[in-house]
Amino acid sequence: MTDAPNRLTIRRPDDWHVHLRDGAVLEGVARHTARQFARAIVMPNLSPPITTVAAAAAYRERIVAAAGPGFTPLMTAYLTDTIDADEIARGFAEGVFTAAKLYPAHATTGSAHGVTDVANIRPVLERMEAIGMPLLIHGEVTDSHVDIFDREAVFIERTLSGLVRDLPGLRIVFEHITTRDAVEFVEGAGPNVAATITPQHLHINRNAMFAGGIRPHMYCLPVAKREVHRLALRKAATSGNAKFFLGTDSAPHAVGAKESSCGCAGIYNAPYALESYLAVFEEEGAIDKFEGFASLNGPAFYRLPVNEDTVVLERSGAQVPELIDANGTPIVPFHAGETLAWRFLG
Repeated sequence: MTDAPNRLTIRRPDDWHVHLRDGAVLEGVARHTARQFARAIVMPNLSPPITTVAAAAAYRERIVAAAGPGFTPLMTAYLTDTIDADEIARGFAEGVFTAAKLYPAHATTGSAHGVTDVANIRPVLERMEAIGMPLLIHGEVTDSHVDIFDREAVFIERTLSGLVRDLPGLRIVFEHITTRDAVEFVEGAGPNVAATITPQHLHINRNAMFAGGIRPHMYCLPVAKREVHRLALRKAATSGNAKFFLGTDSAPHAVGAKESSCGCAGIYNAPYALESYLAVFEEEGAIDKFEGFASLNGPAFYRLPVNEDTVVLERSGAQVPELIDANGTPIVPFHAGETLAWRFLG
């Protein structure tokens, strides 16, 4: 990393958790991710979900066409109760699947086909452990009697602790963590456990959803938690600990789908992701740790080379629009209407 008072140059980052959708929306949002990131772990929760090598390869081609040259989508398999271990292993061996994603059934958008009990996929997880294939986990329980703000902590106690104990060789990314409990778990686990952190969970706590009324564009899953948890995430992200790295969980939804009687969960942060993250690192006095979090820690965990080229951010201000037109779909971006101190130059 090189820097001057008003300019920062770092290795080009990667986004280790993004939703790119499909069809017209994909064509409208992919370039926002590709503009800032060289690679991205692409979530498989389409309809129908990506469960086969052929489906992942075809989706990858659509992403490449939409994103333009210079961007590499890293595809993931959507785990179901009946997923075929041979298909998962074949996709990994052929370089189509980079990882597999565990959604507890009904935990979030597009998770209806997810896993109802981790015991159902034990043979698949054992196979993944044997071949070194990463498991990406949406870490929440879905029991209706468990408070939504406690679902991550309960998942750690009920499911994740046992997985790590029983399959110590399984490489696990605890996705978009939101609690102090998750930070402490990852810090205390072995080298095969890491976590991604989103920009929104570094900036907002749960009050943001209720500031002067219902704020649907601040609603995501896992939901933002209390301030004590936000502060723990900021400390982890800016600590220099290589177990934590960038994953935006950028999730585009049309305005109408958010502003409805049953609004979708998801925050669209891709267009100004690096500016958003860097604001936090500056506030925490940790700009010197930014390149590690954004550009180095993720490739190290995934056993991939660091990107050779660099990007530049300048302290000249980035005005975030109130609305973004994603190829005909209007989307409210994270930080809509705000001016962020840093601007991505490319």
